[in-house]
Amino acid sequence: MKDRAHIKLSLRVLLAYILPAFVIALPTIPVYIHLPALYGIKFGLGLATVGFVLLAARIFDTVSDPIVGILSDRLNFHGAHRKPWIALGSIIAAAGLLKVLNPPPVIDSSYLLCWSIVLYTGWTLVAVPYLTWGAELSGDYNERARITSWREGSALIGILFTGAISAIAPSLGWDQQEALIKISWFAIGLGAFSIPIMLWTVPDKSKKRVASPRLKTTVYISNLKTIFYNKPFLLLLSAWFINGLANGIPAALFLIYLEHGLGANHEIRPLFILIYFLSAVTAIPMWIYLSRIFGKHRAWCWAMILASAAFITVPIIPPESFKLFATICIITGMALGADLALPPAIQADVVDYDRWRFNEERAGVQFAIWGMSTKLSLAIAVGLALPGLEALGFNPKDPTTDGVNYLVAIYSLAPVLIKISAVVLIWRFPINKKKHGIITQSLKRSHLKHKIKRENAS
Repeated sequence: MKDRAHIKLSLRVLLAYILPAFVIALPTIPVYIHLPALYGIKFGLGLATVGFVLLAARIFDTVSDPIVGILSDRLNFHGAHRKPWIALGSIIAAAGLLKVLNPPPVIDSSYLLCWSIVLYTGWTLVAVPYLTWGAELSGDYNERARITSWREGSALIGILFTGAISAIAPSLGWDQQEALIKISWFAIGLGAFSIPIMLWTVPDKSKKRVASPRLKTTVYISNLKTIFYNKPFLLLLSAWFINGLANGIPAALFLIYLEHGLGANHEIRPLFILIYFLSAVTAIPMWIYLSRIFGKHRAWCWAMILASAAFITVPIIPPESFKLFATICIITGMALGADLALPPAIQADVVDYDRWRFNEERAGVQFAIWGMSTKLSLAIAVGLALPGLEALGFNPKDPTTDGVNYLVAIYSLAPVLIKISAVVLIWRFPINKKKHGIITQSLKRSHLKHKIKRENAS
């Protein structure tokens, strides 16, 4: 069998793996951008209430990530470690998505909380094994960047598709909620087609694991404790969490800013979302090229600096300056392409470091904690931004000048301060291409040594 450290995926396998990323990403805009305004303003629950509910749901969701990671690492079904969880999670997520985006006429905060938890649980069962699986398909430094960039590019195309549907919805006579319902049904239908193809086509390259009849609490705690001994993982995780917080704040306030800060009507707003994510898709090849020159972590740093430079100009943009704001969407969208493509590829390298340093297979656990960090950062962002904005006196039904100024400041300036701290953390990240090559060679020698030992013993 070809050495895993030098595997390059065939186009057929790569396409089968990345197509579900398109499906998974379709509800991203409805859930992360439209949901706060939809439930907080249109359904009348209030911004603070929705912020606290989504914070609670996402914090609950974070608990499931390491559990799913450990289960997918240690348990197998007929030799499959990642596939069964993805199959189960896709069914649960489909039910939650329909309920969240298609609520009954009369709802309260408990409805949003319960079905958000169902949706996030399904997403966890899909996302944690899916990301881990991608890291296991190849051990090559550059091939991993290729896999993650194709996967995240596919996801961004899915987001673009959603943005395009939202943009043309008024011309089709659909209101916002009707467009979101149609998107959810399309995602479910395409998922029923693409996920089985992936499960049938893409091989599981993970190492063999010993399956315990039951998962002991001591084993669970032991796996979580290992993160405190893996300094590169802690460093990357901290930077990823901080940058996620910086991205989550403007995501939660995006539609509110467009309406009350920029003065964009409901027909123009979806165009900015489309521009933003289109820029992210087109910029991914550029970041992959730059990562080969400067290293993945340095390229990511420059992307965060670029986004900060764009965000800092938002407060001086006059209302209805749509062309100027479109330029900012292009720049920050380009930076998003790096956020999505490069850090998961760096994390895959950290998994190799963990395997080399501790001689354990914990890819699922580490990607679970990675996903947990992502969700926690988004939870804190929405839990702080929406109630904080309301506490400062912003009222979407009767906004004052001071309230709008607070909106603009939280939307644009807070992310800049947060992103710069992430740059400081990750600038001197210790694992580059050269050091990763040394790690993979050491793993290869260790694998060969154990193989010879097993053959001699037999």
